[in-house]
Amino acid sequence: MTDETALLAANSAYYQAFLARDNEAMAALWALDGVSCVYPGWTPLIGRRAVLASYADIFRNPLQEPIARGQETVILGESEGRVLCIETVGGGALAATNWFRRFDGRWLLLHHQASPIAIAAREPPNRNAMH
Repeated sequence: MTDETALLAANSAYYQAFLARDNEAMAALWALDGVSCVYPGWTPLIGRRAVLASYADIFRNPLQEPIARGQETVILGESEGRVLCIETVGGGALAATNWFRRFDGRWLLLHHQASPIAIAAREPPNRNAMH
């Protein structure tokens, strides 16, 4: 399995754990330290305990909409990788970044961040765009 394939599999496991509302599976995906998370409209969460507690709270919410993902783009380094994608939640679109680090041959999450966008992009992010 290539590094890119393994990273995409780890990213897929994140969304599967979310859809299944599986706290154990979610916990197994996150690094032991140095983690953070920024959800739309929330203040930043720092630390594994705070991040995992937030997922437990979200999973208990019976009104939580499922998340669909698409348009994954991988940015791969030697020991770190990011997956940028578009999340669709309740009809709204979010640009999301899932940042992973390789620990003992396994990709584990360090950071998740999602931000609202006006409409879902139809094409992958432009790597040469100047902002």
